Order: sequence, then C-alpha cells, then structure tokens
Amino acid sequence: MTARRVSLPLALLLALLSVSLLRFVPSPRPPETLGPAPNRTSANYIVRFTRYERAEDHRSYLEAGVRSPGWRWIPRRNPASKYPTDFGLVAIEEGPAREGLIGEIGRLGLVKDVSLDLSYGRGLLGENGERLGAFVDGMKRPGKIFTSMSFSEGQGEYYTAISNSSISWRRHLLAPRSQVTSMFGAGTLWEKGYTGKKVKMAIFDTGIRADHPHFRNIKERTNWTNEDTLNDNLGHGTFVAGVIAGIDEECLGFAPDTEIYAFRVFTDAQVSYTSWFLDAFNYAIATKMDVLNLSIGGPDYLDLPFVEKVWEITANNIIMVSAIGNDGPLYGTLNNPADQSDVIGVGGIDYSDHIASFSSRGMSTWEIPHGYGRVKPDVVAYGREIMGSKISTGCKSLSGTSVASPVVAGVVCLLVSVIPENKRKEILNPASMKQALVEGAAKLSGPNMYEQGAGRVALLESYEILKSYQPRASIFPSVLDFSDCPYSWPFCRQPLYAGAMPIIFNATILNGMGVIGYVDGPPTWHPSNEEGNLLSIHFSYSEVIWPWTGYLALHMQIKEEGAQYSGEIEGNVTVKVYSPPSQGEKSPRSSTCVLQLRLKVVPTPPRSKRILWDQFHSIKYPPGYIPRDSLDVRNDILDWHGDHLHTNFHLVFNMLRDSGYYVETLGSPLTCFDAHQYGTLLLVDLEDEYFEEEIEKLRGDVINSGLGLAVFADWYNVDTMVKMRFFDDNTRSWWTPVTGGANVPALNDLLAPFGIAFGDKILNGDFSMDGEQSRYASGTDIVKFPRGGYVHSFPFLDSSESGATQNVLLSAGMTKADSPILGLVEVGEGRVAVYGDSNCLDSSHMVTNCYWLLRKILDFTSGNIKDPMLFSPSVKQDNPLYIDDNQLPSRRTDVNFSTYSSVVGKELICRSDSRFEVWGTKGYNLQVRGRNRRLPGYPVIDLGRGLNSTAEVFPKTRPKSREKRRGDSGGNGYLGGLFYRDELDMPVLVASHWLAPAVIAVAGILLFFSFWRIRQKRRRRRKGSGSVRMANP
Repeated sequence: MTARRVSLPLALLLALLSVSLLRFVPSPRPPETLGPAPNRTSANYIVRFTRYERAEDHRSYLEAGVRSPGWRWIPRRNPASKYPTDFGLVAIEEGPAREGLIGEIGRLGLVKDVSLDLSYGRGLLGENGERLGAFVDGMKRPGKIFTSMSFSEGQGEYYTAISNSSISWRRHLLAPRSQVTSMFGAGTLWEKGYTGKKVKMAIFDTGIRADHPHFRNIKERTNWTNEDTLNDNLGHGTFVAGVIAGIDEECLGFAPDTEIYAFRVFTDAQVSYTSWFLDAFNYAIATKMDVLNLSIGGPDYLDLPFVEKVWEITANNIIMVSAIGNDGPLYGTLNNPADQSDVIGVGGIDYSDHIASFSSRGMSTWEIPHGYGRVKPDVVAYGREIMGSKISTGCKSLSGTSVASPVVAGVVCLLVSVIPENKRKEILNPASMKQALVEGAAKLSGPNMYEQGAGRVALLESYEILKSYQPRASIFPSVLDFSDCPYSWPFCRQPLYAGAMPIIFNATILNGMGVIGYVDGPPTWHPSNEEGNLLSIHFSYSEVIWPWTGYLALHMQIKEEGAQYSGEIEGNVTVKVYSPPSQGEKSPRSSTCVLQLRLKVVPTPPRSKRILWDQFHSIKYPPGYIPRDSLDVRNDILDWHGDHLHTNFHLVFNMLRDSGYYVETLGSPLTCFDAHQYGTLLLVDLEDEYFEEEIEKLRGDVINSGLGLAVFADWYNVDTMVKMRFFDDNTRSWWTPVTGGANVPALNDLLAPFGIAFGDKILNGDFSMDGEQSRYASGTDIVKFPRGGYVHSFPFLDSSESGATQNVLLSAGMTKADSPILGLVEVGEGRVAVYGDSNCLDSSHMVTNCYWLLRKILDFTSGNIKDPMLFSPSVKQDNPLYIDDNQLPSRRTDVNFSTYSSVVGKELICRSDSRFEVWGTKGYNLQVRGRNRRLPGYPVIDLGRGLNSTAEVFPKTRPKSREKRRGDSGGNGYLGGLFYRDELDMPVLVASHWLAPAVIAVAGILLFFSFWRIRQKRRRRRKGSGSVRMANP
C-alpha cells in the first residue's frame, strides 16, 4: 500500500522531468566570435516608386495607403531634398508582422518595390598595413559584403579584401617612374588647348578639402553620409581627384580645368548605404554631371535599387567609369557596377604592359549557369605606382584598380572637352565614349580578352576617333578569331566539331545613336566560303537596347555533315540596329553592326576524349549564402567566382586540353545530353538538387551506355553550417549557409543507384600517392561503396568531431583516423570514380593541385585504363562500405532552397546551351531502356528500381520523392532538420539529446496511467463496499 502511494508521485515526477528535458534541450548558439545578438528593433528599407515626386508627397501617399502600424518615414536632409525623388526611406519594426507590412507597402499602386538599405564598405588598412575586407578571421565586418576598392601605397605586399591572397611586386621596374599623363600623351592635347574645360566631373568617394592647393576648379562639395563634414579625412577621394584634375607638377592630372564635384558618400570608416548612393545619384542627374567616377564595387549584382539606378545614371547621359576590382589574379572576380555593360569597367596594368596581379578578371558571372559571360573589363590602364595628391598637400604613389579607374576617368574628361560644348550631348554618350575607348585601345600581346578587354587605353587614338565620330552602333568585341591566341582564350584553345554542345560567345552591342534602340530583325550569318554552310548559329539578343547597350549571343554548332571536316570557317554576323530620330531629325537612325568570325573546325573526336562538365547544378553567391569550399580560408566565406571552366576552374580546362581532352559545358539538366557521345560526365563542386528524371537517366547512361562518371565533392556538415551563420547588420537578419561546400545529400541521391554515398566529416591533411603530394582541404569522406571497388583511405583530421571548424589551428582532442576519400568501381558497362574534395582543382584557394589524379581518374572513367597504383589489390574492397540511409547527411529543412535552386520547384527543360534538337524539350531517353541482367561478380540490377544487391553490399534503395526529401529527417543527428526563427535562436530538438528523455517520458507516462488506473479501481471498490455497509447497518 505504501509502495503504491510512493510510486504515483514518482511517476508524475518522471513525466514532468521528461517534458522539461524535451522543452529545455540547449539550442545551438552562434559561435562566440559572433558575439551577442544585436538589438534588432527596426531596419531601414528603401521604397521605390514608379515616378518622381517630392519626398513629402511620397510620404503622404504611404501614410494614406498603409493601414498597419510598425513603420515610420525617415526624412533625408541632403542636397537632393530640393529635387523630386523616386524613393523613400522607411524604418520597419522587427517582428512577426514585418513581412506582412512589407507586402502591404509593396502592393500599393505607385510602389515599385521594397528592399533593404544595404551598406557598402571600402577595404580598410589595418595597423600593419594589411588589407581588411568584408570578413576578418571568419567574422563579418559591418557593412555590405564587398571586395577591396582601395589600393596599396608604394611597393611591397598587396592584400585583397575577399580573395585572401597576397601579391608581391618587390622588383625593379623596367623604366623609371614617370608621370602617368605623359605615358598617354596628354601633353599633345593640352598643347591643342584641350584641358577639360566645362566638363562636370562627379567624384563619388571620401570627399575633398575646399582649400586644397592641387585643384583650381572645385565647384561643389556635397556630403551624403551621416557625418557632419565635407572634408576628406582618409585621402582616397583627394588622390582620385588628383589623378583626374591635379595641377601639381609632381603629380599632374589629365584634365586640370575639369570642374570637380566631390560627392562624399563614404564615412571616415569607409561605410556607405544604398540610400546615400541613390540620393547622390539623383542629385548627379539633376545637376547634369558629364562624367562620374566610382572606385567601389562588390560581388552583389542583385542589389537592384543600386544596379537600376546606375542604369538610370547612364540613361541620363552621364558617362560612368568604375574599377573592375582588386581580386586578381583570380578569374570570375568582376565587381559591380564595373561589370555592367553600360559602365566603363577598368582593369589595371603595370608600366611593362603586364596585367597587374591584383586586377580582377572576367568573364561576367551574371549569365552563369545557363549562359555565358560577357567580356570585361572594357579597357585597362596603368594602375601600379601612380602619383596623386595627398590629403592636404604633396604627392604620393599608390596602386590598385581604384587608381586605374580615375586614370581612365581623367582621359574621358579630356576627350569630352575635345567636343565643342554645344555639340557634346549630340555626339557624346556612354556608348560613343566606350566605342572611342575600345576601338582606339592598344591590344596587349600576352593577356586574353577576359583579362584586358580591348587593351590599354590609347588617348590619342580615341581622340582621332571622336574628332570624326558619327552616331552608330557597333559590337564589342568586333572579332572572334580562333587563331588569335592567347587573346581569344578560351575559344582559341578548343576548335569546333560536329555533335558538340553549342559554343556560346556573348558580345555587347554598343548603340551610340540613342539611349534606346531596337534590333531590326534577326541577326544574319554570312559565310565567306562554302565550308561556312557547315556552321549553324542560333542567336539570342536584346530586342530592345537600353540604356545604350544590349547583348548578342551566338550559339554555334557544326552540322552533322561536317563530322569529318578539318579546316577554318570565316564569315561575318550582321545585325541591324535603329534608334528614334534625334531632335531635328525626321527619320530613325540606323546602323549595321558587324562581328567577324574566324573559326577552327576539326573532325569529331572519339568518345573517350570527350568530357562533359556539369554547370547546371552549380549555385553561387549571389543570391544566397553559398559558403566557401575550403574552411581554412577565413577571409573569404563566399563562393562567388562562378565555378565555371572559364573562371576559377580555368586551369583545369587548360590542363585537360593539354592532355588531349575536349571539354564541353552543359548548362541544362542531365537529361539534355546524349551519353553515347561522351567518355566522362564530370561533376565538380555542385550545390543544386537533381530531378528524378536526371537520376534515372544517369543510372541508365552509366550501366547501359557505358558513360564514365567522375565526382569531386566537398564538405557538408549541418553543425558547421549552423556555426558559420552570422548576423548581417545591413539586412538585419541572420545569414546561414544554404548548403555546404557541396550538396552532399543531393549527390548521395544521384549516386544511390551505384551504392555510393558521402558522409559529413570535414577532413583536412596532407597525403601522398605514387610520389604526388596533395592537400585534402575541407573534404568529405566516403561512407558507402560497393564490394569489389577500390577505396583509398588516409589518416586525416576530422574537424567536425570537436565542432571547431572555424579554427584553423589544431587543438587538443582532435584525432586523426583513416578515412576513405577516393573510390573507383566498374558498374555495368560504365565506370564511376568519386573523390571528396574539389579544392585541388579550384584556383580560388588551391594549396596543391590534383591534376595528376584527375588525369588518372579520366583514364579509367573514359578509357578503362587502370593505373596500378589506384587499382592496387591492397585497396580492393572485399566487403562493402555501408551505413544505414538514416545515418547519411540530411538536408536542412529551415532553408527555402527553391529560392536558389534551378531544380526545386522548377520545370525540367533543356535550355539554349544544349543541342539544338532538344531545345525546349525534357531531353533524351527518359524511358528506362533494357531489361534486368546480371553483371559479372555483381548482384542483380533492377533497371526499374535501382541497383539491387544482397544486404551485405548495400540494400535495395530508390531515391525518395522530392516532396518527401524536402522534409526528410535522420542523418547528422537532427530530427527533421533544424528549425529557426529569423534570428535562429529558438530551441532545437537534437537527436543525440531527445532519445533518452523521450524514452523516460514514455515510461513515466505509462507508469502514471498504470497507477492512475489502479487507484481508480481501488476507489470504485471502496465506494462499492461503502454502499453495502450502508444498506446493511
């Protein structure tokens, strides 16, 4: 009796304790380096309107139309306030009603859109002179993510802001330092009386001092920041102005009589906001500036208020010049706005006419993965050890594309002054000036077009062009010559042949006839000889050209009848452009643009020499937080270089061509290529998901069609992704990685039919194979692999064990164990090779390359050539590697992946970068072909259900439906993924914590109900016996 009375409270205690354990499991917190969560009471938003009105009228409109509370209008007191504006700035309170309020504002009829007021930062100089970028030691600095637009003083070591690389130029110049103006022959134009008179030059920078002795014509200084000063306290704006218009004999500018309008848009901390730029841009338009220099940029070309305002600037006939970026020598590192076609993007060279190692390279990455980038920079100019004005007096020498940009801006001011003032607006515009610069430029002998653009600016040649200029349209580049190497790289490295994916060349249309133009009918291909009819060209182009520029993309294929042709094809592509008549003209302006082609053609290579690179499944920043592939790189947290064979994988492309392979790019799903044409499908560093049809087709392509498959993955660990999150003070929200270095759960689905899967370890270390030393940098491990395959394992540090993935120093408690990283296996008629790291192929953060390994892998996957070292009997798997599917890495369910994906929520369709015959279709051979058959030494293959096997090899699996996979659980220790509010700080239910308390809870509840039922029965018995006693006194 006593025991029963004690058990009931005990059961209640157990149940309550279990519920408490479930409720108060500690949630993952941001790493200590992030500091405490900031005060997030409100955030500033830009509300853009469809028309210009007084700011007070916009405010009244919002106050009348928005019924919900939680917002307030922010007055802007600056020189632009006296002019009509097309935007307003509002503060919106944080909270659950925020999104609804933003939607309510956005639905108003005169509201164009609502977006966060982003901030921009320029690279800072640290105490030791090193460059400080957007991320320092893994932590994000205040401000928008940016690349360095600063410069380095004198000689020594230069540090890029995001690229985490240092460049040294401690060497003697071939010529003594001289005035940069004399290098361009500016004195010739000065002698003719052209000195920049009556040219209004807007310098968007850190300001300038009113009494600076180096300038004779400072017309106006305006401040657009939240600091109460017009002066330059940093020296950058003064230096830029000195290069353009300085009069000191030691550091002469190009156009000393230019009217300087100094727009102070950066604080002393080198921070600026989009709203400041928008107001300043509007003021530049209202005050009719002629030229604008902007030495700032970053990788975010999706900041639409900023990007579209730049379009508006140029549409109002302001010639904008901007630095291309200081993130060289890496490719795919162009900065915005210099990467916009209506802006003159400037790269840097030294006095030996070599591309400066710090100068960013093209191509533009806006168009990737479904198209091909444009040629940028437009031109290059001297940007190393250029003399300019100090902050108060005297001169100094600086380097960087921030220096090259004002060099070109000074050239432009000088050229503008050549045209009589009453005719300038008729002749000069952003397109005609760019035409004069690129057509007059001197092509350098060493660099390719994506490094130098048209070449080094040539002031006197551009002057001659402008003297006799008549409004016209043209194409840049105007020639594509496969025989002109290295300038025409990568096109000159690989000829055309029948059966290949289209080769895409993306040219820019420059329309000097008017701000708006139209393409009059489709472009036309005019072959110079009969062989030219073997070339088939499909065109995509801007039907409307605005502002001043458009695009013309050529999708080139050799027809099947040219499969054995070897030789050259020459001809011209013409496109007709017209613009509305100018003032006083009665008929439209018209011009025919010409693009000259000289193409090399070879017979179709054998299948074993053809490789297909999957570009379609690559995702880059922007628009999402796509993290870096190497966690050792702490000052570059974003994957933003394009991940293309012609950007950060350009060295792989060159190596493969040198090895005799022909490499093609697929920007469409895997259903859009014919597997019989290729020896190997190469998947490197991929972040996207896969359509079910892709998984099914690839299984058949490998097993039945003999396709080789080579996969280079990267790290994926949800714990690490959580710890990499940071609070962005600009967007007032937590940024968390969308996926890991690669999307391992998606790759595992793709590889499931072959019994292969990657894990979630993060491995680092050095290893040696066959005398080749390599670095494994933040790679993953192989956790499933079939019996009979060959697996190589090495002792590596697993940095995911201790959760110290943000610390590059080894710490106590970290252990090394043998981890499988390389696997090779024959599957049916095909062959599969997987490797857990791609950093050894990526030039962005490469420590050592693994080209030797890639060549051996391709020998196997394409030609079934087995290297004795890779296929040593000692690494053959007598038993399979195997773990349960619920232990595999799981997807994050707190991320709306469809926002960034080309697969999730999208339609499967073959795009214009696939073979013409499948454009607009779902692709080749979507039906399963063949029947079940047994492979030698392998279990039964069920072509309808996936690769079967006995339990000891790998269980019969089929990729789960995409709907289910969006919310799958298990693996990586998470129940249904991680659930966060906006700040990602609500408690998280972690599998390693919930199992024990869950069992206790169930047991406690069962005990409680058991004793409750016993007690109820005893009460009923007592009640019954009491009634009997009353009836029988």
